[in-house]
Amino acid sequence: MLSPEEMKRVAGEYAVGFVQPGFVTGIGTGSTVYYFIHALAEKVKQGLDITAVVTSRKSGELSKQLGITVTDLNDVDTIDITIDGADEVDKQLQLIKGGGGALLQEKMVAAASRKMIVIADGNKIADQLGRFPLPVEVIPYGWKQTQKHIGKLGCRKIILREKDGKPFITDHGHYILDCHFEKIEQASLLSQQLNSIPGVVENGLFIDMASAVIIGKEDGTTQTMTK
Repeated sequence: MLSPEEMKRVAGEYAVGFVQPGFVTGIGTGSTVYYFIHALAEKVKQGLDITAVVTSRKSGELSKQLGITVTDLNDVDTIDITIDGADEVDKQLQLIKGGGGALLQEKMVAAASRKMIVIADGNKIADQLGRFPLPVEVIPYGWKQTQKHIGKLGCRKIILREKDGKPFITDHGHYILDCHFEKIEQASLLSQQLNSIPGVVENGLFIDMASAVIIGKEDGTTQTMTK
């Protein structure tokens, strides 16, 4: 039986098969995408001609180190396919993302893509979203007021994300509030409500964005979920 880390590798390597020659390919962020990037780089070494748009500095640095051509989102008209991970996936393929701190760019890249494929291990599947704390990216100015407004939406606990004892800073200089809703009954409505709060930049609910979810399984195979 494979470990969760090995299941991530299986899903990441399998997803490379969806990337076709000439594709502008969105590359997500996170531990599962790490394996995808390495597998994609091997295909590039073998002659696969693609251009990547990345969702974080970390993914960009790794992609460039491994020989993948990276361009800016502003320099492409559309993205053919995006491969990204998720922190939680329900059976309608709605997602919680942002555990890696890159949800703003991840959502922008997903919105520019013809197709988004999510790669994950089986532990990420949930009957209902909310077990994983929902990341909400906010501007630092007045973040405690923003936190109060989020609390009025029924959030039980809101924690300012920290790194090394200081507030975690996103690639764009923002904070992240990890919001423990526990159960999210109406994800689409909650997403709209969050984004209407002054100070909120973006939230980690990805609604109707995933085309398919590839799950790495304990036996070394994969399962593909579609709507």
